[in-house]
Amino acid sequence: MVEGSALAGVFVIALGMVLTPGPNMVYLVSRSLTQGRRAGVVSLGGVAVGFLVYLVATNLGLSVLFTAVPQLYLAVKLAGAAYLGWLAWCALRPGGVSVFTPRDVPPDPPRRLFAMGLMTSLLNPKIAIMYLSLIPQFVDVEEGHVLAQGLVLGSVQVVVSIGVNLAIVTAAGAVAVFLARHPAWLRAQRYAMGAVLGGLAVTMAADTTAPRAAAR
Repeated sequence: MVEGSALAGVFVIALGMVLTPGPNMVYLVSRSLTQGRRAGVVSLGGVAVGFLVYLVATNLGLSVLFTAVPQLYLAVKLAGAAYLGWLAWCALRPGGVSVFTPRDVPPDPPRRLFAMGLMTSLLNPKIAIMYLSLIPQFVDVEEGHVLAQGLVLGSVQVVVSIGVNLAIVTAAGAVAVFLARHPAWLRAQRYAMGAVLGGLAVTMAADTTAPRAAAR
């Protein structure tokens, strides 16, 4: 029903997106560094629910709106590109900081950690762009079972993102210590992050592909 090439395509895009630091990663790393792995895992639970909300909403027809109103689709895509460009500037500008640089974040109870993780995920432009403009490109309407295709492809993104973020939460402390002891690596990580973000922003802004409905 879903071709292997489509699964591989979504896997690669999802992996590239989750490895590019953004709001989710910044929040999860900050919580893991300041409150420990348990707080990071609880926060990740909220982020994961945010993924599921996008998965269900998109496949119930939200992306059809972008197909019917291309101007709205273009506005969302350009807004996402601008946001990624801003993140790239923050990383590359003099005095920029790495996502693994410790931040002073006040401790919160589990309920708030989960809620903040959920809101960070729902308001993350990268996730919105992923579900509303990227994943639908891999749905083959002619194969039928469009809803099922969308759910399967979206599930690939969820599994990849949760797996990578869980590894980041678990290793955040060790990575932060290593980078603190090796400032050259810290700068390299920051510059690499900025370059990837900038490239992704330019690619997204220059893309003229029209959206395809993920559900009918």
